[in-house]
Amino acid sequence: MDYNDQVKNRAKRIEGQLRGILKMMEENKDCKEVITQLSAARTAIDRTIGVIVSSNLVECVQKAEHQGEKSMEELVKEAVNLLVKSR
Repeated sequence: MDYNDQVKNRAKRIEGQLRGILKMMEENKDCKEVITQLSAARTAIDRTIGVIVSSNLVECVQKAEHQGEKSMEELVKEAVNLLVKSR
């Protein structure tokens, strides 16, 4: 799979969020603030997973159409399973 710049930038933002959270912990910030930031990072990760799975699904469907590998139903089931496992 080719990860475009948009997906890579999402991952870099998440990395920045996590570094910020570690800094907050080192500075003994209020737990409510830390949890809020952790929740935001988790949401960003979930959305990134969704983008990757949906992009991968489109790519796999296009590839399968040309090569006759798997049915669209199988590919959709795999994508849904990936999303479920990520939760």
